[in-house]
Amino acid sequence: MGAALGPGVAVAQLEDLLGLGQQLLGDQLDPAVIEALRSGDPTQLQSWLKVAAEELQGEHVLDLAALEDGAAVVLPLLDRSPATKGYASWLRARMDYFKVADFFRETLPRPGKAPNQPEPPPMTPTPEQERKAWKKQVEQQAPPKLAATWVPRLKPVFRKAGAPVEFVWLAEVESSFEPLARSPAGAVGMYQLMPGTARDLGLKTAPRDERLVPEKSAQAAATYLGRLRKQFGDWRLALAAYNAGPGRVSETLKRQRARSYDAIAPHLPAETQMYVPKFEAVLQRREGRALHTLKA
Repeated sequence: MGAALGPGVAVAQLEDLLGLGQQLLGDQLDPAVIEALRSGDPTQLQSWLKVAAEELQGEHVLDLAALEDGAAVVLPLLDRSPATKGYASWLRARMDYFKVADFFRETLPRPGKAPNQPEPPPMTPTPEQERKAWKKQVEQQAPPKLAATWVPRLKPVFRKAGAPVEFVWLAEVESSFEPLARSPAGAVGMYQLMPGTARDLGLKTAPRDERLVPEKSAQAAATYLGRLRKQFGDWRLALAAYNAGPGRVSETLKRQRARSYDAIAPHLPAETQMYVPKFEAVLQRREGRALHTLKA
């Protein structure tokens, strides 16, 4: 793939590619763009990752459906080079986000367009609609192949850290249990910790990045989940904060004068709106447990 993305590429380094990246969205990818992506052009790949990361941080879940075709082209290209396999792992764990978003785009009614008014924004599925859709989606998905290796090895780590061992399955949502997963925003490892968060949890990010060590990543994730559960008093809010950041969740609760995840879900990033119900579905499917039954 030549000059493909290096391990240290972050979203902040890709700002100049945003304009080009906008071409990569839409119900149908332009054939020329598809050809450019298939060529392994690093500029096109970086652009697509940049746009995908930004769309995941937008509020409209249905917008993620436009990424499905591009993701199918980009994923095998990222898998092709050791320098980009980490990004492939990150993307692979999110492929079903695009699929579920497409399901909602096809099934949710759209608001009517008033005369002489701009097109209304796409509807946002309710948390309950999300939970039902993810239950159906996860029932069709086998566990990641690496789960058989890592679940029995990492459950004791969660137990030792004082967190429910069932949260080991958060790695299915974050990385498909792939230790080298790397997001365009800079999160790394099986449990996708950002550099500042990792250091706050006692992990070193240099000279050797301890986020790449599954046991250390799991221990930090377990500790962080415990902190967030104590801060927010609720597992759904704790999971939302794990994904979107505690500051974002706290500010949204305050702005909406709300106290529950369901009350603020439509105002959280699209990825978070998918992330929480997806983990609930994974937890139910893999462990037969409901999230609210897990003891703090």
